Order: sequence, then C-alpha cells, then structure tokens
Amino acid sequence: MGLMQDNLLDNARRMTALAEDAGFGEAFERAAALMISSLQQGGTLIACGNGGSMTNAQHFAEELTGRFRGSRPPLRAIAISDPSHITCVANDYGYEFVFSKFVEAFAKPGDVLLALSTSGKSPNVLRAAEAMKAAGGNVVASSGTADTALAAIADVSFAIGASRWADRIQESELVVIHSLMQAIEDGFGYSAE
Repeated sequence: MGLMQDNLLDNARRMTALAEDAGFGEAFERAAALMISSLQQGGTLIACGNGGSMTNAQHFAEELTGRFRGSRPPLRAIAISDPSHITCVANDYGYEFVFSKFVEAFAKPGDVLLALSTSGKSPNVLRAAEAMKAAGGNVVASSGTADTALAAIADVSFAIGASRWADRIQESELVVIHSLMQAIEDGFGYSAE
C-alpha cells in the first residue's frame, strides 16, 4: 500500500473512532451551543493556535466573517494572527503572552475562545484560555488527548485522539472546525446555496 493510501486509511480510522464516541458528540453539541449563544448575544468568537493550528484558527474565523456554505451576513469571529501584534508582544513580554494580551485587550463577558493545541499544553494557548476565563468568557479547547492542562481550564474540550504526528491531530481538528461552522450556520437558520 502506498503513502497516500496509508494516510487516508489512518484518517478514516481516526474519523470513525470520533464518530462513534458519544462523549465527543456531546462535547461538540455543547461547544456549538456556546458559540451560537455568544453570537446571538452580540459576542465574538476568538480563535488561537500555533503553526498548523493557527491556520485552522484563521480558517475558522475567515469562513464565519466571510462565506462557508452560502451567502449570509458575516458572523463575529477573529483569529489571533496579526504578525505585528504577535512580534510586538513576543519581543516585549515573551512568546507565551502573544495570545493572552490580545484576549485581555478585546474579550468581554460571553465571548468564546476556540483554543487549539495539539499537545494541550502550549503555554501561550493556556494563558489565552486563562485570560478568557478572567474576562468572563468561555473556552472551547481542542487537543490530542483528554487529560491536558488546557482541558482543565476549558468549559468544553475535544480530545481528538493522540498521534505522534501533530498534523494528524490538525487534520481531525479541521473536520471539527468545519462541523462547528456548519452547526453555527444551522443555529442561525442559514442554509447552503
């Protein structure tokens, strides 16, 4: 079997395991409800992560402010990915503060942070989660395993499944993000065109 086939089968096994995990499904429903409620009350969804998880955070935000399945009004979402903010804070305070300083500046009660960390222990993501809780918001976390420092802070946590390769977790993370976007649109009654 070739490399591509191996990767596809590995992902299929991971997706099947998540689909059959009742606890994962319940966590998804709670996360979607938190996000829909926040948006309905004028809140903002803020997303953060490092590396591939940052690109997933950006994808989450841009599809909500732009277009996912069809035309609809934009929804309030932003990823913490501005290079000038990140380099300023990293230089002046340290890299572990690049997300939390943004949350401290913008988050308000009722907002939701989508915190993405394949390990569940990235210091900058943990600080962002703590800052969101201090601001009176909620945290939805995604990581590879269930028993992480990030999961302990979060209101809702997804354990996507351990892997020795972070990209496997990020691939599964993207399916969760797309599903959250669909649930949000469905919650507002927006349908695909």
